[in-house]
Amino acid sequence: MSSPPREERLSAAFVDLADTLVRDFDVIGFLHTLAEHCVDLLDVSAAGVLLSTPDGQVVDAAASDEQTRVLEMNGIEWDEGPCRDCVLGGLQVPDVPLDTDKARERWPRFAPCAVELGLTSVVAAPLRMHDQVIGALNLFRDEPGPLEAPQLRLGQALADTATIGVLQQRAVSQQMIVTAQLQSALDSRIVIEQAKGYLAHRRRTGVEEAFTVLRQYARSHNARLTDVARQVLEGTADPVLLDPGR
Repeated sequence: MSSPPREERLSAAFVDLADTLVRDFDVIGFLHTLAEHCVDLLDVSAAGVLLSTPDGQVVDAAASDEQTRVLEMNGIEWDEGPCRDCVLGGLQVPDVPLDTDKARERWPRFAPCAVELGLTSVVAAPLRMHDQVIGALNLFRDEPGPLEAPQLRLGQALADTATIGVLQQRAVSQQMIVTAQLQSALDSRIVIEQAKGYLAHRRRTGVEEAFTVLRQYARSHNARLTDVARQVLEGTADPVLLDPGR
């Protein structure tokens, strides 16, 4: 069975890279998809992706095949390579023939290792949105000659789309965390208000005084106010809290 026309595969690639608003989003699997689409759609033999962590470290994320993944991991260990330069500089690393003195001078261990794998040249495209760089995409060729400009532009477009997808998912995840925190705060407030009312009735005091007792008890016992309030409502609280004579 023949593969779909390139135009259909190109459209499918951008749909894949834009569709990140899913519950079980997996960033590593997503970046593997990016690498696979690059090999399918561009005149390259392999692709690798590195990510930058918030503290500035560069980590291996995905590759189109195992030998490329090992090469990228070694580059991280050696602290050299096009992806590393791209992440740190935030700019494209233009096409570099790997079997040259210039490449060996720039990447003394990475370049010879890549040549041993049959790779002839590499370009690196940043995963970047405005001034935020979250990683880089390596595009390797195993044929003579550089990656043509239209191909490089398409590779950068795929990287840009993937970047937007990752950042969009991060934003959604952060919003979900904020929403959960707000809901938790609201739930805690309801529990505390109910406990104040119950305690005021039990101790025959005003609500404000009951709240003061609740807070003082929580503080003196190094306990969360919400936990103490919940104990009051569940009937498991220390009798000291419930007894009006104490």
